[in-house]
Amino acid sequence: MSPFWRKLLSNPASLIGLVIMVAILLIAIVGPLIYTNSPWRMVQRPFLAPFTVDSVRLGTDALGRDIATGLVHGARVSLLVGLVSTLVALAIGVPLGAIAGYLGGRVDDALMRFTEFFQTVPSFALAIVLVAVLQPSIYSIVTAIAIVSWPPVARLVRGEVLSLRSREYVQAAVVAGHTTSWIIWREILPNTLSPIIVLGSLMVATAILLESSLSFLGLGDPDLMSWGYMVGAGRTVLRQAWWITVFPGIAILLTVLALNLIGEGLNDALNPRLAKEGR
Repeated sequence: MSPFWRKLLSNPASLIGLVIMVAILLIAIVGPLIYTNSPWRMVQRPFLAPFTVDSVRLGTDALGRDIATGLVHGARVSLLVGLVSTLVALAIGVPLGAIAGYLGGRVDDALMRFTEFFQTVPSFALAIVLVAVLQPSIYSIVTAIAIVSWPPVARLVRGEVLSLRSREYVQAAVVAGHTTSWIIWREILPNTLSPIIVLGSLMVATAILLESSLSFLGLGDPDLMSWGYMVGAGRTVLRQAWWITVFPGIAILLTVLALNLIGEGLNDALNPRLAKEGR
């Protein structure tokens, strides 16, 4: 076992996060093969309490839809949105931050002012506006979350590149006549992967929360079941049918908690010096 995995698995918090995350991934992958019915299909009478009928163990919502089926199918949507939007945000933020940090000067100033433009508007408010303008769909949600998520990535990468561009191996590559793009992609960015990976794991959790918040407000994809939609659908009948909101809420809580625990474990495993110093 490599030192990285040994360090990661020796951390009780990260181990718990990994176990929870693996379980959620298995539910998202295997669950739809077991719960083959559409999550929109009415299968029993409305407001059926949990554990009263074997066919719908977690109860039904206001329209008689199976809560368990909704949770299983919603897991795939929430995880997919979180992962894809994070990858898109990284694809935007990493190159911009690397170019700004390496070139410096006016290029750095222009790119950082452009980044600050997006940071002046609250991310959730901007996401609401973007989804409303683009019309609620899985594509507009991913686009909106990616747009509000990339500025921190750009700032992180810029700071890392600023600290690395004066290193001896970078100067040696400059003397050797390599192009700027070659130096950035081959010499500098590989040495910034550790903080990017840690930030990426936390960004997935934030993206899932954003998607859930948008769906809660009725701005989710109307054709896809998600945890946020389920929470929003049950908020008006919380006293009468608590399970409609509580079960998807627990799913969101466990997923975000697991990703944050994994992020902390990755930070300790990839930055052992910071862990020893107590950050």
